[in-house]
Amino acid sequence: MKAIRGWRLGRTSYMPGARHRARTEKPVWIMAVVSLITMFVIGAYMFPHHSKAACYMLSSKGCKGFTDWFPTSPKEFSYDELTARVLIREVLSSPRVIKKTSKIAFMFLTPGTLPFEKLWDLFFRGHDGKLSVYIHASKDTPVHTSRYFINRDIPSDEVVWGTISMIDAERRLLASALKDPENQQFVLLSDSCVPLRSFEYMYNYMMFSNVSYVDCFYDPGRHGTGRHTDHMLPEIPKEDFRKGSQWFSMKRQHAVITAADSLYYSKFRDYCGPGVESNKYCIADEHYLPTLFHMLDPGGIANWTLTNVDWSEKKWHPKTYMPEDITHELLKNLMSIDTVSHVTSERTGVVTWTQCMWNGIKRPCYLFGRKFHADTLDKLIDLFSDYTSILHKPQ
Repeated sequence: MKAIRGWRLGRTSYMPGARHRARTEKPVWIMAVVSLITMFVIGAYMFPHHSKAACYMLSSKGCKGFTDWFPTSPKEFSYDELTARVLIREVLSSPRVIKKTSKIAFMFLTPGTLPFEKLWDLFFRGHDGKLSVYIHASKDTPVHTSRYFINRDIPSDEVVWGTISMIDAERRLLASALKDPENQQFVLLSDSCVPLRSFEYMYNYMMFSNVSYVDCFYDPGRHGTGRHTDHMLPEIPKEDFRKGSQWFSMKRQHAVITAADSLYYSKFRDYCGPGVESNKYCIADEHYLPTLFHMLDPGGIANWTLTNVDWSEKKWHPKTYMPEDITHELLKNLMSIDTVSHVTSERTGVVTWTQCMWNGIKRPCYLFGRKFHADTLDKLIDLFSDYTSILHKPQ
């Protein structure tokens, strides 16, 4: 700054004379090598080789080591994916309106008659106007005894375990339930599901939650990302492939997205199923919703399900509760669980535990239980008033 000031005042003595240095010449061969490497780097970046052989000329790591020099560019969406994401963003930004007339849609996925219809009738009794029922019967026409279930069957089709037909049935139920604008919460249940709480507790828990209850976790094992195929690219990257239980409770915005999706659904329809690709036994209902919402609205889901199942027997299907298992102690234990676990399919089977939080408050995790055998009905009815009287109303 002193030199500059002196120049402005005309004191040219601040300008030092030029120093004479000995002339040095850089070897020509060094300049040539530097120029060659620079040209090679620029050319490789602009015109990447399809052959990996050339990459090893400069890096023992091959193309991966070479491309690590450059910053990762953001993913470019196809027209279809860009359109889908714009529409989904609009749906998610729509305000959620909860009124006194808002209802929960109870959607039953069953092969035929519901064995616990009498129990559900007790559960629904006195709460007309706060619920609606929808039944997808995949094999036999159900015989109903409760007024809540009569004339509530929807057009249905065959459902085969492990195939996309399971997702199709879920989407039919959602589409039917979405016709009623008062339905603001949508819960998927099976024929072996039973309620674990009072209706008031359940209604407040689901209706006033700030997330949807979609189970979702990362499983790097053979039954997790091992089921991903390159055919799902570029819309579904392997690192975004997720796993979880199919039994969900979701808010209306998520229900609309699930029922209307065609882009991501088509990837699971075409490339996720038993025998689709050699030894990959991809089960669509374990991956579609967890992957969809992990990609599109990861902060909008709880990453666990409200339906408890017992996988302690480590079989393809969870434990089935028999009449001798049904005690007040069992039901109390199921209601008191406040952490959920996820186990990866790696050889070591890594277990992660998550605390169940409801709008930032520690709460029990489960509102429903499965799988209960049909013969447990009488014992459950005997205990119903006792175990559902435990009220812990979310504030």
